[in-house]
Amino acid sequence: MKKILLVSTLLIILNSALFSQEEKQKPFELNGYLTTMQSAMFDTLSGPVFYENLLNNRLNFKGYINDKITLAVELRNRLFTGDMVRSYYGYSDMIATDEGWVDMSWNIVDEKSFFLNTTIDRAWVDLNLNKFQARIGRQRINWGQTFVWNPNDIFNAYSFFDFDYIERPGSDAVRLQYYPSFSSAIEIAAKIDSEEDITAAGLYRFSKWGYDIQFLAGYSNSSDIVAGTGWSGSIGSISFRGEASWFRPLENFSDTTGTTIITAGIDKVFENNSIVQFQVMYCNNPLKLNNFSSFYSGNLSAKDLAFSEFSAFGQFTWAATPLMNVGVSAMWFPDLKGYFAGPSFDYSLAENVDFSLIWQHFNAEMGGSKTRINIGFLRVKYSF
Repeated sequence: MKKILLVSTLLIILNSALFSQEEKQKPFELNGYLTTMQSAMFDTLSGPVFYENLLNNRLNFKGYINDKITLAVELRNRLFTGDMVRSYYGYSDMIATDEGWVDMSWNIVDEKSFFLNTTIDRAWVDLNLNKFQARIGRQRINWGQTFVWNPNDIFNAYSFFDFDYIERPGSDAVRLQYYPSFSSAIEIAAKIDSEEDITAAGLYRFSKWGYDIQFLAGYSNSSDIVAGTGWSGSIGSISFRGEASWFRPLENFSDTTGTTIITAGIDKVFENNSIVQFQVMYCNNPLKLNNFSSFYSGNLSAKDLAFSEFSAFGQFTWAATPLMNVGVSAMWFPDLKGYFAGPSFDYSLAENVDFSLIWQHFNAEMGGSKTRINIGFLRVKYSF
């Protein structure tokens, strides 16, 4: 019933949009991309190798009822084939899992050697009235300020390692924004997930001393009181950003110390078209990992970002030519006696066609044993 109600409402609004436009105004927009990505996962080159191919098509629709009301529906269609599909029981069910209140992920075809999944990760209506803006539906609520770890991103945290999902996950939510001035904003947002857990919070953002500063407070995942702050600005030619959030269970408020996550980072752009980024994070109550999949989880909450009391990240990216980018990134997890390393290569084959070669290496101690995983990716992307 939730699916039917949401889809019906969106279709009615889209139909109204198409017939209420002036002839000179474009009623809707469509863009997206198509990628094919081959991956290989292995422990060592002498051991077994698991291959997978992902054919990914994204479609972004946007309709305009008038200059105040906008409607958007965005979806991705993914065809999975290879050893991962054949070897891992429940893999297709895991991909089809929808964390939203409305289940909008379907395995259209599900066979032993391949499956086709369609997921709607954006479906919202936006009302814009000068200083006031309201958006309802599946949307991304991005309160993060830093690059890798975002403890302020309490509505839809994401995994840095999931590089192929640049849009990031969305939430079934209501978001209200008011802009008292050009440099300040007040927000109130609330979401509900598949378990009917509620996250609701308010945020105030303003500019002072050359920095964008924000404060937030609310209720997270029907369990924790949350409060936080974030900032972004510069020290000379170096950008300086940071976030901090504190989570404390409401039921055991007096019996626990809560979880505190603090992160800060710097980045600098050089004249030779290179960028250097560093970020560190502290957490008094890091998440305990038992297997490698937790690294890649796209369903971690902002409270579960840390796997080690202290974590560090560094990345170097260089635009060697207007058509070619090379880079390398690394993370350090002292509590896991482990690290991540990942070089990358991107080349523009044509105006709308890009080629990427990416390697991810994980080495850590989890569940009492040493874990080492390598994943190589070869991707071709066409944007339209």
